[in-house]
Parts: sequence; structure tokens; C-alpha cells
Amino acid sequence: MAERGRARTQGFAGTWPPRGATQAGGLAPSHLTAWPSIVDKLRAWLRAEAGAGRLLPWVPVAFGAGIAGYFAAEREPVLPVAAAAAIVLGAAASLLRRHKVFPLLVMVAAVAAGFAIATWKTARVAHGVLARPIYAVSMSGFVETRDIRARTDRFVLRVVAMESPRGPTRLERVRLSVRKGTAPAVGSFVELKARLLPPLGPLRPGAYDFGRDMYFAGIGASGFVMGSIKTAPPPDTGGWSLRYAALMQGLRDAIDARIGAVLDGDRRAIATALLTGRRDAITAPVNDAMFVSGLGHVLSISGYHMAVVAGVVFFAVRALLALIPPLTVGYPIKKWSAAAALLAAAFYLLLSGAEVATQRSFFMTAVVLIAIMVDRRAVTFRTLAVAAMIVLSIAPEALVHPSFQMSFAATLGLVALIQIGMPHLFSAPDNSATARMALWGGREIAMLALASLVAGLATMPYAAFHFHRVTPYGVLANLAAMPVVSALVMPAGLLGMVAMPFGFDGLFWKVMGWGIDWMIAVAQWVAALPGSIGRVAAFGTGPLIAASIGIILLGLLRTPLRWSGAAALLGAVVWALATPQPDILISADGHTVGVRGRDGRLHLIGSARGSTRDSFLLREWLAADADGRLTADPSLSGGVSCDQAGCVAPLADGGLVALAQRPDALADDCARAALLVTTRPAPADCGAHVVDRERLQRHGALALRRSPGGFTVDAVRPRGVDRPWSPAVDGVEGEAGVRRPAALRAVDATPSEADWQAED
Repeated sequence: MAERGRARTQGFAGTWPPRGATQAGGLAPSHLTAWPSIVDKLRAWLRAEAGAGRLLPWVPVAFGAGIAGYFAAEREPVLPVAAAAAIVLGAAASLLRRHKVFPLLVMVAAVAAGFAIATWKTARVAHGVLARPIYAVSMSGFVETRDIRARTDRFVLRVVAMESPRGPTRLERVRLSVRKGTAPAVGSFVELKARLLPPLGPLRPGAYDFGRDMYFAGIGASGFVMGSIKTAPPPDTGGWSLRYAALMQGLRDAIDARIGAVLDGDRRAIATALLTGRRDAITAPVNDAMFVSGLGHVLSISGYHMAVVAGVVFFAVRALLALIPPLTVGYPIKKWSAAAALLAAAFYLLLSGAEVATQRSFFMTAVVLIAIMVDRRAVTFRTLAVAAMIVLSIAPEALVHPSFQMSFAATLGLVALIQIGMPHLFSAPDNSATARMALWGGREIAMLALASLVAGLATMPYAAFHFHRVTPYGVLANLAAMPVVSALVMPAGLLGMVAMPFGFDGLFWKVMGWGIDWMIAVAQWVAALPGSIGRVAAFGTGPLIAASIGIILLGLLRTPLRWSGAAALLGAVVWALATPQPDILISADGHTVGVRGRDGRLHLIGSARGSTRDSFLLREWLAADADGRLTADPSLSGGVSCDQAGCVAPLADGGLVALAQRPDALADDCARAALLVTTRPAPADCGAHVVDRERLQRHGALALRRSPGGFTVDAVRPRGVDRPWSPAVDGVEGEAGVRRPAALRAVDATPSEADWQAED
């Protein structure tokens, strides 16, 4: 045994060759000793990362990966097979929980569970989706929601009866736009006539799919009301959910009316947005300034708002209870305060409409408050993991929504800052410069700056992907505005709601308005700074996934392995910047074409640019191209030649792109153009590459890049893709399902101006 013990102490454990071997043969080559040492360190780091309690934060990551896999599928998975795979893998992980393969099995089972949950959710909400416009349809139903907007109002109608000129057509819900001030009350039963249009799909390949959101909301069409809306006696009560919706809408309207008695314009709209979640009435200039400056997160009720509400109620209740000495001595007033804060947070969730970001915020706040009530540590990665699992289990479609992505990325960064950064930043002797800075409030200022910086950096990849912009001065705007919002605006709003029943709320709305004035002034000042709009050209989901992996690794890992996340982020940036931009963009209706000219910018063919529909389309195309021109800029039509028969624009290599509007233009365009776009049948012997109506109906909007052999084409609906919210053109669709007969497939599915206003 002594010999064996000495043998262990003579060399480096796990290295090759041992120390004794170097003495016998001289110095060992450095490349032979360095590599085993690196391997040993990697093994030690991996063992540390796989330690006790480190598995749970990774479970929602794997669960989300399964959901992402579901949305990446080309066709709808078979629910029984997906469910069976998840059950079998979960059972295997449970049976082998004492084996070394348990962590791997848990991750695989979580992936399968996420895939199965998303498949089940789609099957559960399955409903009909309109494929082509209906110009005059009579409907009756219950009003479920109502949105007050800056220019128009809109509401969601739960359809009870529907009569169409085409015959039997059945939709469960439709979203309708009306003239401002004419939307019916929530809970009422109405009869009306409307023009219905298919849900708005992506405006270019890789763009956000509005139709997918509408599908999971149970909405099968959008459109606008034609004529008057008549209120009628309902055939039934509409159910408890409708009564609840009417109650909450009435409360929101009451709060908005009381605010409107004191505030007006954007001050009223922002105050209402902060308290009730209705933010559609904010004017475009102020809304743009808020997002350009980096203060746009204030308008969407999320973790910050929920934390302020819960924190104010918690400390207020605790302070009041502390004034009563018998309660302070004999009862757990801290836990009572946490319970009161939990009730306030739940009420705020219901009042605000329970959007995805608000749900995540509530669940995380609830876990924190419950941890206080049971004497556990509150702000941890486990708290975030539990909140993520709850949100994704209830609404798996939230994973592909920017609200969820940005909210969880920011929260992950802030939790990492609290658990990792703060102990290192502020662990200093009492006589250090850090301690002296804390006496003057410097620590709080530093933490606010760090929190703004971390949250801004964590959300930057998602803002660049979805909105094609970043906020260079976001930290500056948040440092200037957020203390006022936290200390003045939100507390005044809460006190105003408490004082409403007693009629003393007017003063609090005035105080809230003062703080909002300051916030708007900061947003407009920052938005006017040079370089305030950081435009980013569109890139694919690959760089976004790489950036997400980098953020997760930086946030969840504890050993130096976390810096692999920085490498992933750097790779994502390089990948995104190297993404080639399309040479040609073609809208889904074939009426608008963007051509990249010799100057490297898009030039537009066939766009009227006067309608809301075209303006929304052009704004999306220009933003995705990192182009700061306005939709009315005359340079957008530079180099484009038009006559009554059509238009022609040159590519960078001199080739021509033609948009034929009349049949007599087809022969000439086929002979001269490299690409012909037409909504009419092209000649069989056309010498140009042709994009016609049939191709657009099958594949939606197109993006083309010039190649030596012609064009490389990306489509919104590539060949073989068939999902419930974006069904393929081929096939037969049933009346009650998400598919319909081929005769009802999308033909001339051109969204109207009102529909584009609704989506804008």
C-alpha cells in the first residue's frame, strides 16, 4: 500500500507521461504534457457543471429546443407518435435516474416533451383559416376583445352564424377593423356585414408570420366592417369566459376614462398602456422615439412592471403592518406582505390582458414571492427555469414570438448579474473606494447602468432579427428615464387605481403625467442623437440560434467554459453580417417588386406607395435591407421605366426585371428581360425566367439572388411545406379542419388597406 501511495504522489494525476518518465528520458516535449493538462481541466469543468442542482436550468432549454424543432418541421407531426415518444423517453429517464446516463436522458426526454406539447397545442386549437377574400359576408356573434387604436378600432368576433355568397364557410373567430369610436362593447352580440381576407403571411422569406399568431389565437380571418353594426339579443349567454372578458374590458375602459379626464394625447395613451396593457393609441412619432431610444420595453407590460407593482405593494403593506407592534412581534408580516403582493400581481396580470411577457413576469414574480413565504432563496436560475417551463407548457407558440425571446434573454442576463456579477463587483473592504462609492449612492447608479447594459446586450440579437435595428444609446436613455418611471410614474399609477373608488385619483394622474412627460422628452432627445438608429440588415435563423446558444452558455455556465458562449456570439455576429441580401423581392400578390440596382439599394416597381398596404410592405422591405429611406422617397423609383403596359428596372449586372401589367407586354418582356413577373399566363416559349400568379399562390412572397445559372429563389412557403397556419395550395381541405377544398384555396388574396392597418 505504501508503494502504491508513493506512486500516486510522484506524478500528476491523469497526465501522461508521469513525472518519473521525464527524469529517465530527459525533458518531456511540451506538446505531450500540455494536451493532457487541458483535457483534465475540461473534465474538471464539465464535472463541476454537471454537479448537484445544475440540471434544472437546462431542462427548459431542452424543452424549448423541442418546440423549436416542431416549428421547423415541414409538415404537421403525428400527435400519437410524438406523445408516445415523449412518454417512453420520460419513463426511461425516471427508471434510470441513478445511472450516469440520467442527465442525458432527461435532456432528450425534455426535447421530446417540448415537441409533443407543441404538436398537441396545435391540434387543440385547430380551426378553419380563410384562403381567399370574401367580399360580402353576413355574420353574427359575440364581441370577445376590443382595441382602441390611433386611427381605427378593431375587435375580435366569435362567430355564431355566417352566410357567404360562396356557400357554407365556417370560421370560429375573425378580427375586424371599424371606424374609430364605433367598435361594439365586449360581450355584446352583434350582426354585421364584412369583407374578410386571409391572415397576413410573411411579407418576405424569413419575415415574421402574422398568420401564425392569428392561428394560435383562434382567428381565421381579418377584414373590415361594411356598413353599420347592429346589436341584437344573444341566442345564449356566451359563457363565463365572455362575462369575464366583458368585466375586465369594462374595468380597463373605466381606468382609461378616469385618466382621460386629466391627461390627453400620448400622456393618456402611455398611462393607459402602463396600467392596462392597451398601447395601440400611442401616436407613431412617440412610439418610434420610444423604441429607437431603447425605452420601448416600458410600453409592454413585462418583468419590470410586474416587479414594480409587486415591490410597491410588498413594501407598503409591510410598512403599514410594522406600525402595529403586536403584529410585528408575534406574526410573520413579511410573509403576509408577500401574499398581498402576489394578489396584486395576479390582478395586474388579468387587468393587462395576460400577454406572453406578462405571463412570464407573473410566474417568475409568483415563484419569488412564494419562496419568501416558505423561507427559500428567491431570485435564482431555478426561478427562471420554473417560469419558463410554465409559460412554454401553456403557450408553446410563445417561443417564436419576440416578446418571449427578449423577455427571457433579458431576465437571464439580469439573474446572472445578480448571482455572479454582484458578489464579485461589490465584495470589497469597508475602507475601499467601492465602499465609499456605495455611501453616496454610486452602487445603485452602477447597478442600474449594469442592468440596463446587460438587458440591452441580451436582447440585441432578437431586436436585430425581428425589428432590424439596435439601440446604441439604450443605456443612456434608461439611466435618464427609468428612475423617474420607477419612483414616480408607476407608484402614482398604482395609487391612482387605489384612489379611484373614492374619487381622489385626479392628483395621482397628474403626477403620473409629469413623469411621462419626462420619459417622452428623454426618448425624443435620445432618438434625435446622431447614429441613434442602428440599422441591421435581415439575416436568417441560423445566426439567431447561435446567438441564443451563446447567451445561454454565458448565463448558465459557472466555469471558464462560459466563455464558449462569447465565441458563439462572435460567430453569430460574423454569420449575420455575412448574410447576402436578395437582388429581387416580389410581394405575394405580384403587384410590387423590389430590384437592387447598381447603387446597391432597392428600387421599387409597381408600388402605388400611397396606400397603407403598400406603405407597410415597403417599410418592412426597407427595414430588412437596413435602408433608412422613407416610403415616399422619390429615389425608390429611380431607374424604373414604366408605361401603361408595365415597368422595367435594371439589376446591378445590367439584366432587366419586368413587371407586366397587360397581356400585350408579355412578348416584349419575354424577349428582353432576365426575369418576368406577371399575374397573367406567360407564353410557353418565354425566354425570361417567369414568376406568375400560380407560383406566387403556391409559394407566397419570393426573394431572388442572381446566380450564374439564373436565380436562386427563397420562398415564404418552400416546396413540400404544409402547416396549419400556412397550408400548401395542393390537396383537399375539409370544412371543419384547417384544410379546405382546393376550390377555396387562396386566389387573388390581396390584403386590403384596412387589413394592413390592423397588422401594422
